Amino acid sequence: MDKEETPYREKFPAGSKVRIKDKSKLEDFRRTWKFHNPISAEQIGYAGNQDSVVGVAFYHGGEALYELENAPGKWHEQLLESA
Repeated sequence: MDKEETPYREKFPAGSKVRIKDKSKLEDFRRTWKFHNPISAEQIGYAGNQDSVVGVAFYHGGEALYELENAPGKWHEQLLESA
């Protein structure tokens, strides 16, 4: 499989500037997400903040989980947007 076909592709590579989505989106995700790496109440406190991606890991199946410079925990891609 060449690089174009791999399911392991992050939207925000290390060094990317991102904004954490607003509090209502984070709370909705927390309420409805039933799988791995749920977000914490502490993470919700970072809603709307800008941050930088320092690392990307992939959950089984290719879902990207991000480590940010300042905000704690792992972040699902759908909780971030380009800054």
